[in-house]
Amino acid sequence: MTDSSSGQIDHVLIEDRLFPPPAEFSQQAVFSSQAQYESMYRRAAEQPEEFWRSEALEHLHWFEPFDEVCRWDPPHAEWFVHGKTNASYNCLDRHIDAGRGDRTAIIWEGEPGDERTLSYAELRSEVSKCAAGLKQLGISAGDVVSIYMPMTPELAIAMLACARIGAVHSVIFAGFSAESIADRNNDAGAKLVITADGLYRRGKVLPLKETVDEALAKSPTVEHCLVLRRVGNDDVSMTQPRDVWWHDVVDTQSDDFPAVPMDSEASLFILYTSGSTGKPKGIRHTTAGYNLWAKRTFEWVFDHREDDIFWCTADCGWITGHSYIVYGPLSAGATCLMYEGAPNFPAEDRFWELVEKYKVTILYTAPTAIRAFIKWGDEHVDKHDLSSLRLLGSVGEGINPEAWMWYHKKIGNERCPIVDTWWQTETGGIMMSPLPGITATKPGSCTRPLPGVVPVIVDETGNAVDDQHGGMLCISKPWPGMLRGIWGDEDRFVQQYWSTVPGKYLTGDNARKDSDGYYWIMGRIDDVINVSGHRLSTIEVESALCSHEAVCEAAVVGRPDELKGQAIAAFVTIRDREPDEALRQELLLHVRKQIGALAQPDDLRFTSTLPKTRSGKIMRRLLRDIASGNEVAGDTSTLEDLTVLAKLRDDEG
Repeated sequence: MTDSSSGQIDHVLIEDRLFPPPAEFSQQAVFSSQAQYESMYRRAAEQPEEFWRSEALEHLHWFEPFDEVCRWDPPHAEWFVHGKTNASYNCLDRHIDAGRGDRTAIIWEGEPGDERTLSYAELRSEVSKCAAGLKQLGISAGDVVSIYMPMTPELAIAMLACARIGAVHSVIFAGFSAESIADRNNDAGAKLVITADGLYRRGKVLPLKETVDEALAKSPTVEHCLVLRRVGNDDVSMTQPRDVWWHDVVDTQSDDFPAVPMDSEASLFILYTSGSTGKPKGIRHTTAGYNLWAKRTFEWVFDHREDDIFWCTADCGWITGHSYIVYGPLSAGATCLMYEGAPNFPAEDRFWELVEKYKVTILYTAPTAIRAFIKWGDEHVDKHDLSSLRLLGSVGEGINPEAWMWYHKKIGNERCPIVDTWWQTETGGIMMSPLPGITATKPGSCTRPLPGVVPVIVDETGNAVDDQHGGMLCISKPWPGMLRGIWGDEDRFVQQYWSTVPGKYLTGDNARKDSDGYYWIMGRIDDVINVSGHRLSTIEVESALCSHEAVCEAAVVGRPDELKGQAIAAFVTIRDREPDEALRQELLLHVRKQIGALAQPDDLRFTSTLPKTRSGKIMRRLLRDIASGNEVAGDTSTLEDLTVLAKLRDDEG
């Protein structure tokens, strides 16, 4: 029996399938040999000053050179000290100066089917006009601008325009409530809100401006609201002189607005993430280090080539959209597809229709979307030619092995490597991932750290654990993309990320490392279940359930138990079968067979849907409350569908 007092986690799920990259892929890859990766990784770890100086000088434009590569006074880091650069310049002007202004930057499709294509030169023109418009509205370097917009090119334009003048953008996902917007405006001290009259979602028009108006009644620091006409609502309320139209203020400006040289450590953006309780926390990222990290991780992980059409299906309201729709790909001179709508409107084949239409070569999406595609049925995939795809990616949470295998077989046709990426809002960009030209992948593993990332797995006493157990995942050395703080809350920054294991960044995730040096994320630290002294990972039990052919999705949590300490409660969605007692028993026996009697759920409840954030992550803390018979507590502002909780409570399962 494991001594649970040390905080080590029992490893119970065995996954030994191995998928080497296709030879033809490796021949052209950015990383084409293991030795190349090992050499770069070693240089970044052993000679970080020399390594990152070279990377920064080659991959960013500098108005003024930096004095020092990294000033590290734990937990505070400064990267490329006293240098001056501009993220908008690196995304746009750098390519135009190199004679690549005609290259396509953004291909966009709206939910109703409207289309736009913007070259790098055209995108810079639009960004310059928006930057001039922001200046006209009184926005200066250091001011905070909240952006609450649909997934249109103007969202990326607004972000880059803020970066161009040194304003700090705070993108708020356009599904949040007025209360959530007001909370973020007030915490950040936002001076301007950029929004739209509405957005299209599954054939309906959602009135964004109406929601913003409600928020602005509680946002005293906001002086102006800039409104894009997206859906053409005639009854939009405009309060003068606060509210102004985009076409009046932006479209009339000069398209020649030079990027302002910004200090390397100037704040680039705030992005709010929800805690389990209390107010959301504003993660602060700065200019040079974040920009370099987003660019290089994009090039390394996605093996970027000149003819790629890259589609990250995230919204810019999340860090994935910041780093892998805007700053990473555009700094690398990539061509990105942006899509406004839902994956199942007007039908469940919309994503595959877009892949075929635009000949997408790289698809980067979330495990929750992959599980939805599985549930909807293979017939939607079979309608379309997906032969343009050469690389697949996964982001947002751990992907269970069976969803990985479906992605590999059905979408990748067993010829596209999968980069299963692990990272966080706080890390700024990808931290661990296969490198598609060299890494033999294992379903469910994010494999190895990227150059510059030095992970360590420790128990609750801060001691490293062996390869047979899991523990708390920490990062032991600073990296350029790391968060620089929580906006306006230094104490919370130090307490949450740096106090548990002194001198190391606590990720909040559990992980283990196998005998091949591959990392496996085992869920959040809060998502460990202590059953009769054995600490079990929820992800491993969920993966065992999902390996049954009837299961589409599963979430596992612990509930108090007088005998065991904690009992395992499972919430399961199924496909192609009616839930009944026979299936329940079948699934319990399946888990017992897969990983042992210790991990067999005590409760198993069938449900049509699970509570998720708007970015697709399962909100397990809400399920813990339900499994324990408690009232749901904490922040539910990021919950996508509030009716889910009522449905779960009604299910006596």
